Amino acid sequence: MKRKYGFFGKKLKIGLAFGGGGTRGFSHIGVIKAFEEYGLDFDFVAGTSVGSIIGAAYANGMTSKEIYEIGKKLKIKDIKTNKLIFMPSKSDGIESLLHESFGDINVEDLKKPMAVVAVDIKSTKEVCITNGNLALAVAGSCSVPGIFQPVPFGEKLLCDGGLQNTIPADIPRLFDCDYVVAVDCNSTRNYGTDSSKVLDVLASSIRILMKSNAIKGYINADVMVATDNKRFKQTRLDGIDEMVEEGYKNAIDVMPKIIELFKGKAPKKKLQKLNREEIEII
Repeated sequence: MKRKYGFFGKKLKIGLAFGGGGTRGFSHIGVIKAFEEYGLDFDFVAGTSVGSIIGAAYANGMTSKEIYEIGKKLKIKDIKTNKLIFMPSKSDGIESLLHESFGDINVEDLKKPMAVVAVDIKSTKEVCITNGNLALAVAGSCSVPGIFQPVPFGEKLLCDGGLQNTIPADIPRLFDCDYVVAVDCNSTRNYGTDSSKVLDVLASSIRILMKSNAIKGYINADVMVATDNKRFKQTRLDGIDEMVEEGYKNAIDVMPKIIELFKGKAPKKKLQKLNREEIEII
C-alpha cells in the first residue's frame, strides 16, 4: 500500500508494537499474515517478551509462514531447560532459538529499526534496547522472574519487559512515529476467581496488576489488535494453529482503521508528552 505524506512532504511514519503473553504470542503470527495480505509495511517495531521474539523476526524480514514454521517445531523443554519447580532456568534456550533463527547479530543489524523492551532489575528502570546483541536483549525481555534468571547485558540485569510495559505502544512514539498499531495477544488477562485458596488469589491479583500495566498500551495505540486467547495457557504450545487464526481474524476486523492510518486520514492522538528520563534508551 502506498504511504500518504504529511505536512511539508514528510512521509508518515507508522510504528508497530507487539505485546507480551507467553505462548499466546503465536497469535501475533496471524496478525502479521493479515498485514502481508494488505501490503502493509511498518517503519518501526517495538516488542516486549514474546512480542520481542516475533517483533525481531518481523523486523528481520521474515514472513508469517517462516515464523510459523519455526514456532511449529518449538518445544517447551527447548526454552525452559530447568525442570525443577521454583528453580528458574537460564536463558540459554531462548538465546539458542534466536541464534538459530537470525544468526549472531545485533539489534541495529535488523532490516527494520527495532526496540526491545526489558526492565533492569538493578535500577528498576524500563530499558529500551536499540543496540547490542539481539539474542541477549530478547532473552532479557522474555526473562519472567521466577521462571528465568535475569540476563546480564553490559552492567544491567534484564528481566521481562512486561514488568513495566507489557504492550509497548508508547515506544514507537519516542522514535517519531506518527501513528502506532499495537497487538495485545492477552486481552483477557484480567479475570477473577471464586476461590479463596492462596495460590488462586495470588494468581488473580497478578492478573489485576497486569491489566493496570497494559492500560498505557491501549492509551498510546492508535489502533489495537486485541486477541482473546484465554482458552490457551501461556505456558503450553497446544492450539498454535487456532491462535494464529484468532490473531488473523482480529487483525482483519480492525483493518479498515489501520488502513486509515496508512492513508493519513486518521486524526493524531493528543497524548501527554512522554518523559524520556523514565525510560533508558540504549
